[in-house]
Amino acid sequence: MAEPYIIQPDLKLIREVRKAGGDNLNRCYQCATCSVVCNLSPADHPFPRKEMIMAQWGRTDRLMRDPDLWLCYQCNDCSIHCPREARPGDVLAAIRSHIYKSFAFPSFMGKALASPAALPALLLVPVVILIACILLTAPSEGGRYLFLTSNVIDFNLFLPHSSVDALFVFGNIIIFAFAAIGFKRFWSRLRAGNDQVSLSFVSAFILTIKEIVFHTRFFECDTNKPRSWAHILLLSGFVGALITTGLVFIFIFVPHYLHLLGLEQFHSFFELPLGFLHPVKILGAVSGIFLVVGGAWLIARRWSDTEKVGASGYTDNLFLWIIFLTGLTGMTSWLIRAAGLAWPAYISYFLHIVLVYFLLWYMPYSKFAHMIYRTLALVYAKQIGREARETS
Repeated sequence: MAEPYIIQPDLKLIREVRKAGGDNLNRCYQCATCSVVCNLSPADHPFPRKEMIMAQWGRTDRLMRDPDLWLCYQCNDCSIHCPREARPGDVLAAIRSHIYKSFAFPSFMGKALASPAALPALLLVPVVILIACILLTAPSEGGRYLFLTSNVIDFNLFLPHSSVDALFVFGNIIIFAFAAIGFKRFWSRLRAGNDQVSLSFVSAFILTIKEIVFHTRFFECDTNKPRSWAHILLLSGFVGALITTGLVFIFIFVPHYLHLLGLEQFHSFFELPLGFLHPVKILGAVSGIFLVVGGAWLIARRWSDTEKVGASGYTDNLFLWIIFLTGLTGMTSWLIRAAGLAWPAYISYFLHIVLVYFLLWYMPYSKFAHMIYRTLALVYAKQIGREARETS
């Protein structure tokens, strides 16, 4: 006879799932319609049926190490076809949000990013730091800052690139060190299931990256397929903006060393500020457009068709709005500068940098972290052979 097992429900998990969009969780009566209609679910032990019962029972220990949570892309095929309107897609999204917060280090930051009441304080941190940078590092002459008297709109006079880059580099070193702790905890919890591994980490990682880049799984969705293109635009815009930032960082230092390489003739190519038709400037502009269009598309869909798109928790909406506004302020600061409007350009640029730091410094604690958590979970799923069933 099997040994009895006493379940200790995690009531906190149940409350959080219900609050974050899974308020119809208890309507599920395990009919398995959700697992049948999902094109992404494996043939054996399919999701989201088993995740629904584990959430109802408050089985946090099982859910925390369940890679199937991350095989779900919230297509909402399951929610549309659910005869009880239990909305399994929203429930799984709420559990993933709970995971970001649970593995966060330090833990209070995970709670802060999940609380609307903490948003003003979180925004105030980069605002105060950047204002201090302007006051302490902006070049001045005769007691007046040069950006106040210059006839040229130069962001380097307003907020020196050296200060921005120093904050970017050292801030991200600290944040990613904290993030690594949470990601390591998550990876250890995934492996706690002691599943049979049949593929190396490197091989699984390569397959996962190809899947993410080409959005293979996204395009297998039916109900929410348009989101695939919006997500591609958003991801491409973010990667392009990241590459642009890295190139500008290089351009600040390279001109000082061209003579050592005998490449003085390329000095004009690296000269700042970059011209409007410079390749790096064009990459930045295209990336900004992708961020704005992709972000606006996703936000509009969430407003206009909640039934198909699914419920949006606070963390989801915050992430979308921050990344959309980051792209928008970057584009407007560029256009306003081109129009020759100094103060509007400086204000827009300041807001842009505030949002950039908000996005990056709080990455481990926000929906932004799903890029890493999902990647790790997909790698592990491939290692243990959790793949979508064949559909005809």
